[in-house]
Amino acid sequence: MRESAKARGTQARRMLRPAAATQRGLESPLSLDRGQGAAPPGAATIADRSDPQPDLPMPPDTTPALTARLRSLIEALSHGLVERTTPVRLALLAALAGEHLLLIGPPGTAKSELARRLHRAFRDAAYFERLLTRFSVPEELFGPLSIAALEQDRYERQTAGFLPQAAIAFIDEVFKANSAILNALLTLLNEREFDNGAQRIACPLISVIGASNEVPQDEALAAFHDRFLLRVAIVPVSDAGFRELLQLPADAACAIAPEQQIGPAELAGFAAAIDAVRLPESIVELLAQLRAHLAQNDIAVSDRRWHKTVRLLKASALSNARDTVSLWDLWLTQFCATAEPAQAPIVAEWYLRTLGVQGEINPARFTRLVEALEAQLEIERNANDLNYDEHGVLTASQNVDQRANDAKGAAAAPRLSPFLRTRRYGATHIAARVAQVQSALEELAAYLASLDRLAGQLADEVPRHLWIAPEFAPRAAAHLAATRANIVALQVRARAATDGFAALPRLDVDNRVAPEPVAVD
Repeated sequence: MRESAKARGTQARRMLRPAAATQRGLESPLSLDRGQGAAPPGAATIADRSDPQPDLPMPPDTTPALTARLRSLIEALSHGLVERTTPVRLALLAALAGEHLLLIGPPGTAKSELARRLHRAFRDAAYFERLLTRFSVPEELFGPLSIAALEQDRYERQTAGFLPQAAIAFIDEVFKANSAILNALLTLLNEREFDNGAQRIACPLISVIGASNEVPQDEALAAFHDRFLLRVAIVPVSDAGFRELLQLPADAACAIAPEQQIGPAELAGFAAAIDAVRLPESIVELLAQLRAHLAQNDIAVSDRRWHKTVRLLKASALSNARDTVSLWDLWLTQFCATAEPAQAPIVAEWYLRTLGVQGEINPARFTRLVEALEAQLEIERNANDLNYDEHGVLTASQNVDQRANDAKGAAAAPRLSPFLRTRRYGATHIAARVAQVQSALEELAAYLASLDRLAGQLADEVPRHLWIAPEFAPRAAAHLAATRANIVALQVRARAATDGFAALPRLDVDNRVAPEPVAVD
């Protein structure tokens, strides 16, 4: 029987206890591992030892900190696999979120080994594996027909030991299945149900890892392809990792202790708590910007995928012992919001550029502002006025040679330039210009402070993030450092503009005329 939405909400609230419980000395089984098992200040704890409700999915007296266990699980699952840490992380996260992972790459790149290891991370989880060809029949995945049922005029399958009874499954060459298999897989992957004769039975499926040598181009496979939320390219090891590959022992097996495994009750409790994780408006805005960015690159993402992507981001936050999705969780979108792994760099580059961009506070806008102020200063420095004396008579400037030196008698021709003088400005005008530059300097200083805070978060949070690849942190740090250097350079230019406006020629008497602010596109 399916539990009601009200029951799920009540269960989720029990799972997300406030951080005050931890501060009272009540250890959370999902607290972030900081060496002593304590949750970070302000982080939401997931369960409370003081709540003895019998239906609590994860017994707090016996369950270790899940975040720390997930970290150890990632290390165990990655042992003996060269350059496969990211696929291992994504496979484990997909399973926690109840989603499916598609691995695309050539044979012999440890795709099936990754799936076999994943199933060991879950206690009492049945495993199923099958290689499909265009000649595969439904019996290979869903079990043979029941002779006893046929004798009673029922068309049913013996599903024991087959995909409908599996928790973790690996399906190789998944797109080579025929329509009869694909139609059954669609329901099984999405609803976790299987039509066995006249009955639709619930399946214990946690996650399916599909594998293929290439992305399907047939539109008939689009719906099935869309069921795999995460899509990851698997390539042969690089030259840097080749020596390590050659030195691996033949029996580089994955050993996971029983106490490391995730039990069914823990997994159910985790799933119930995901919906209680908060999605801030700032993250919603960034996802909207990503959607627009993908549209500009002709990448279409279904509404279902966006909804599932948000759930994955919430699962990422929850597994990292947070009750709110953060900017760093968005790193995962490169594997979700694309049609194929080859498009992941488009999202990855967008994400990197987005770091440090907050609403209207945009480095490109600062550059345009400083350039506009510099251009206005140059105009006002070179501006001239007609030179009238105190009687209102147009007079030639005293320091200008009025003689024209040419061979055609141009000396007798009237010229305007001798009657011009450098424009002078009132104190009100100059003060307004200086104030605008000072306002820009204040914005630059505030943005610089936000960059420094972001760099601090990068150094503190990203290395402890369960799912972000280790190689991301150096790239992000270099990006933030380059952005900071650009802002510092803009500060220097803005200060020079301040000095330039302050040094403009002044009127003897202020005309109290304030200029219009310099406009920025």
